[in-house]
Amino acid sequence: MASKNSFGAKSTLDVNGKGYEIFRLDAVTGEGLDVDSLPFSLKVLLENLLRTEDGADITAEDIKALAGWDETAQPDKEIQFTPARVIMQDFTGVPCVVDLATMREAMADLGGDATKINPLAPAEMVIDHSVMADVFGTPEAFQRNVEIEYERNRERYQFLRWGQTAFSDFKVVPPGTGIVHQVNIEHLARTIFTREVDGELLAYPDTCVGTDSHTTMVNGIGVVGWGVGGIEAEAAMLGQPVSMLIPRVVGFKLNGELPEGSTATDLVLTITEMVRKHGVVGKFVEFYGPGVAALPLANRATIGNMSPEFGSTIAVFPIDEETTTYLRLTGRSEEQIALVEKYAKEQGLWLDPAAEPRYSEKLELDLATVVPSIAGPKRPQDRIEVTSAATNFAEDVKGYTSNVDAKVPVTLADGTSFELENGAVTIASITSCTNTSNPSVMIGAALLAKKAVEKGLTRKPWVKTTLAPGSQVVSDYYDKAGLTPYLDKLGFNLVGYGCVTCIGNSGPLIPEVSAAVNDHDMAVVSVLSGNRNFEGRISPDIKMNYLASPPLVVAYAIAGNMNVDLFQDAIGQDTDGNDVFLKDIWPSPAEVEETIRGAINSEMFGESYADVFKGDERWRSLPTPEGNTFTWDADSTYVRKAPYFDGMPLEPTPVTDIEGARALLKLGDSVTTDHISPAGGFKKDSPAGQYLIERGVEQRDFNSYGSRRGNHEVMIRGTFANIRLRNQIAPGTEGGFTRDFTVADGPVTTVYDASVNYQAAGTPLVVLAGKDYGSGSSRDWAAKGTSLLGVKAVIAESYERIHRSNLIGMGVIPLQFPEGQDADSLGLTGEETFSISGITEINEGTTPSTVKVTTDSGVEFDAVVRIDTPGEANDYRNGGIMQYVLRNLLRG
Repeated sequence: MASKNSFGAKSTLDVNGKGYEIFRLDAVTGEGLDVDSLPFSLKVLLENLLRTEDGADITAEDIKALAGWDETAQPDKEIQFTPARVIMQDFTGVPCVVDLATMREAMADLGGDATKINPLAPAEMVIDHSVMADVFGTPEAFQRNVEIEYERNRERYQFLRWGQTAFSDFKVVPPGTGIVHQVNIEHLARTIFTREVDGELLAYPDTCVGTDSHTTMVNGIGVVGWGVGGIEAEAAMLGQPVSMLIPRVVGFKLNGELPEGSTATDLVLTITEMVRKHGVVGKFVEFYGPGVAALPLANRATIGNMSPEFGSTIAVFPIDEETTTYLRLTGRSEEQIALVEKYAKEQGLWLDPAAEPRYSEKLELDLATVVPSIAGPKRPQDRIEVTSAATNFAEDVKGYTSNVDAKVPVTLADGTSFELENGAVTIASITSCTNTSNPSVMIGAALLAKKAVEKGLTRKPWVKTTLAPGSQVVSDYYDKAGLTPYLDKLGFNLVGYGCVTCIGNSGPLIPEVSAAVNDHDMAVVSVLSGNRNFEGRISPDIKMNYLASPPLVVAYAIAGNMNVDLFQDAIGQDTDGNDVFLKDIWPSPAEVEETIRGAINSEMFGESYADVFKGDERWRSLPTPEGNTFTWDADSTYVRKAPYFDGMPLEPTPVTDIEGARALLKLGDSVTTDHISPAGGFKKDSPAGQYLIERGVEQRDFNSYGSRRGNHEVMIRGTFANIRLRNQIAPGTEGGFTRDFTVADGPVTTVYDASVNYQAAGTPLVVLAGKDYGSGSSRDWAAKGTSLLGVKAVIAESYERIHRSNLIGMGVIPLQFPEGQDADSLGLTGEETFSISGITEINEGTTPSTVKVTTDSGVEFDAVVRIDTPGEANDYRNGGIMQYVLRNLLRG
């Protein structure tokens, strides 16, 4: 649909003789409107509104409200954002395609045209979350892991191949290519997007939403984009704009340059700590100042990647010469680069290092103050200076094991014997797009490995070492620089191109080590170059997890224990028995830079991505189902028709108040979506394991929760099943347990079994929680599972942005305790029955600011309703965002 163009903003931009239609920001003028001084990110949103103005969802008044943004005001104005494209990974993408396939059937059942369920915006999926590090430390590791991946995921991959043919404008990057966010910045992202509409060639800022919270990595290349739940992504694909409030924007000024010895990882951990302390949930973060020019784009991408760990919606860098240099390095065409530069300068989107845009709040960092750092043992924002790491560990470990001084004799299959101690590094993994997209830290790690090998150092025998880059280009430049053999020698053989350890696909520990850890309740650690280290995420055997730069990952593999002070203690001995210290093998910036110059060029990227959607012979030979609708296999344990539209009427049923509800869980602070819906493996005695065993699936074929997200029966059973979850209603337990008050005396049982009994009794459920509820991954199954368990409301102290939105998208109302109060201060134990009144006001078209919560114990309070926009209210009124979109499409 053409823009109403109320401001006469439409114009032609000539780039080397080629004309592009654009919507000029400087056309928006008038009293109180100051577009020039808007932050970069809001200028991008303003262009979005100008181009999509339809007079209904997006009006001239919306455009004026954004152009006249008051940086001091609290967000209260809703706008509708239309992303240029949608990007997905397979763990969250498979359920998206399942939902779209189910919507096609529901559309036909309700008398509509099934083919209307089709992406209107380009949608791209990168299969990166399924590969596991089953085999490691050998030259055959990569090929064997790919073979195992296909054996486990054949059914899912056939389904995705069906989706690729059944839906137009939907493309799949096959397994073994790379990590979605690295593929995005290195190939898929345009920075300035072009599309032919009604015979005209339009140019506009590339924007996206993605089904992974780390979609924000693309912010480093000047693209405004963020993570959403899969259900929001589905809506965006089907033409539904993203409802949002005009945000507050935090300006983060960078000065100076990083000192020698400090890496991009050290910088991002420093920023994460600073920003998380400041508080940026629901806000945009934008970097500016003279220090930005000193940051290579790969460093910017590392920072953007960890925006979810800050809590911000985005962490964006404006476009500048470094952006176009990176586009050229990664093989983008000269025509595209010329368009990016001309458009950005014409629209005021080009960085001026001396400018001071208007911001709601400001932070500042002198890059020269950044020191080597790690983060852990369970949150990314808990930064530790490496000089203090051993001391901190010695104190922290007391909270993870009762036998701090344990020393357990272990003998491996090859006869190697040693004593395993608490703090032993049992996984050292160079993993995650956060860092493997960054040549400086990757080359640094490889040079450190080279120097270590030359001195005769080896990894400790209890360490599982893995290398899983986010792009094949990394292997190319390692090979060209002659560094691969040194990494191999230390056991950092390639295990796959994918998320692997970072997402929890670390695979089993060395068997004898795993047995010692579990038999003696040991607190061993992982060290990984990832972005998350939440409890239970990396490995079920490992209680303490640390984020570190790739060079430090290699160093810890050699040192072997967190008790080692890397700056003071020897990390090993050379071939002559002399002590070797980290400083002896740490590469200088000059060495790193010289290697980068000699090993990396644009041809590598061009060759690597030339046939990015084609795949290998395994992918191409998969049988592909045909037809506009999918033929469901009743015996499938991977892909099942979703239940969300079963019995859905054409008109929504009025929402009701909640009466006689029980609390399913009472949880503390910082409960992540990993706690709510884990992605990793599970055991045979879990509800999900029992479900699969009953259907003839052997334990070795369980795969992971993430790979089973196309089957709601597995996922319901996996909701609130994280092995480290602590439910205060069932004190003394750890994992997915609660008490079932449909039975006398409320015995302890699994969350899933209790929910089945509550639903059979017609009892609605609530969840009580603390601060930052739903932080971490964007996974919508944390909300889907919550809804399917029968939970009607969550009452928390505060929420992370994506999960709050996802709850509404699944028909669960997010409520907030009164300011300064929580479940404990109100005297709530979780054993009460709850009634919540005032919700029905939503049926009248108004969202109440608070609702009344009463309990049978006499506790009463007014809970804040966290339905923040009219668009979210529409979703809730319809029972969820997918139902709302389907009804809209049926009405034409």
